[in-house]
Amino acid sequence: MNTAATQEQAAPARWYHGVSRYQWLVLVIASAGWIFDAYEGQVFNITRNDLLTDIMRTAHNAPEVRRWGDVFLGVFLAGGAFGGILFGSLADRWGRKPVMVATILFYSVFAGLTYFATTLWQVGVLRFLVAMGVGGEWAVAAALVAEVFPQHARAHASGIFHATSTLGTWVAAGVGLAVGAQWRYAYLISVLPAMLVLWVWSNVKEPESWKHARAKAATGQGGKLGSFRELFFHRVWGPRALLGMVLAAVGLGTFWSVTVAGQDLAMDLLRRTGVESAEAAVKAKFAYGVVETIGMALGLLSFGPLCVRLGRRRTFILLQVLSLIIVPVTCYLPTTYTQMLLLLPLMGFATLSIHAGYAIYFPELFPNHLRSTGAGFCFNAGRLVASPVLIFSGWLKAVPGMTLQLAITLMGLLFVIGIVVVLFLPETKDQPLPE
Repeated sequence: MNTAATQEQAAPARWYHGVSRYQWLVLVIASAGWIFDAYEGQVFNITRNDLLTDIMRTAHNAPEVRRWGDVFLGVFLAGGAFGGILFGSLADRWGRKPVMVATILFYSVFAGLTYFATTLWQVGVLRFLVAMGVGGEWAVAAALVAEVFPQHARAHASGIFHATSTLGTWVAAGVGLAVGAQWRYAYLISVLPAMLVLWVWSNVKEPESWKHARAKAATGQGGKLGSFRELFFHRVWGPRALLGMVLAAVGLGTFWSVTVAGQDLAMDLLRRTGVESAEAAVKAKFAYGVVETIGMALGLLSFGPLCVRLGRRRTFILLQVLSLIIVPVTCYLPTTYTQMLLLLPLMGFATLSIHAGYAIYFPELFPNHLRSTGAGFCFNAGRLVASPVLIFSGWLKAVPGMTLQLAITLMGLLFVIGIVVVLFLPETKDQPLPE
C-alpha cells in the first residue's frame, strides 16, 4: 500500500501538521545534496570567464570565451542526462540510499579534480562526469521526498526541496566573488559534499512504497523495477515520460540560455555605459548570483503553494506565460544598472519557478517501481534534449548583427512549447502516488 498517500484521509489546516521528525530529516538530507548539486553546476557559470581565459590564455571579452562557455554548458546538460537516466533506474532497482551515496561521491570527486585541469578537453570530461552525479542525485532525492511525505504535504515539501538549489547558487556566487581570478580554489571546495555520504548512510531508510514494489517484483506480481522497456512502451507511462522530457527540456534550455544570461545582460549594459571590464565583471556576478537569484528562490518556493491552489497544469501555464512577458521586458527596458537589478529578480522568478514543478510533478506521474526511473528520465533526458539548445544559443548570440537582447528574447519563445506540452499531461492535484 502507498503509505505516503494513506497516512491521512483529510488534509490538516496547515500543510506541515502531521509531518514526522524523520520526514523533515529526509527533506533536509535531500535538500543538502541538491544544494551542493546546484553549487557544482553554478560554480562553472560564476567562474567560467576566469577559467576559460586562464586555460585558453586569452582576453575576457574574446568571442571564443563565450562560445566555449556555452559548449561546456551543453556538455554539462548531456552529462546530467546520462547520469540521471542511469542512476534513476539504479535507484529503482537497488534502492534510494546506496544510489544517493554513489551520486554524491561522483559529483564531489570529479568537481574537485577540476582544480588540476589545464586543457579544454580535461574541463569538458570533468564537467560531463560531475553532471552525471548531479543528474542522478536529483532523480533519487525527488523520488525519495515524494514517497516519504504524506499526500497533503508532498507538493510543499518537493517544492522546498528544489528551491534549496538557490542556496547552492548563492554559495557559488559568494565563493566566486571571494576567489576572484583564482578560480581553481572554487573547485577545490567542491570536495566538501562528500562528507554528506556518512549522514545519508546512517539516517536514510528505504521508503515503504519502494520495499513493497520490490517485494511484488520478486514474486512476479508487480512490474520490473527500473525497467526502461515498461517505461517507454506502457500505454500510460510512455507518453507521460516523453511529454515530461519535453517539458523539462523547455525549462532547462531556457535556464541556461535565458535565466543564466542575466549575468550577460548586466555585463553588456555595464560595458555600454562605460564601466571598466574588471568592475563590470564583479557587478555582473553580483547581479546574477545574488540579486536575480533572490527572485529565482521566491519563484521556486511559490510553485508549491500555487499548484496546491491552482493545480499542477494551470501553474505551469501561468508561469510560462509570465516568462514570455518578462524576458523581453528585462532585455530591452533597463538603461541603468539599478533598473537591471530591479528587473532581474522578476525574470528569475518567472523563468525558474517551473523547475520546482518538476520535483513536484514528475514523481507523481509514475508508479512505485518506475518512479525514480520515470522522474529521472523526464528531468535528465530533458537535459539531453536541451543540450543542442545551448549550442544553438551560443551560435545565435555570435551571429553578426545579432544583439544579445534579441537572442535571449528569441530563446525565451521556447516557453510556448512548454505551454502546449502541459495541455497533454494529466492533472495530479489531490491524487495519491500511482502504485
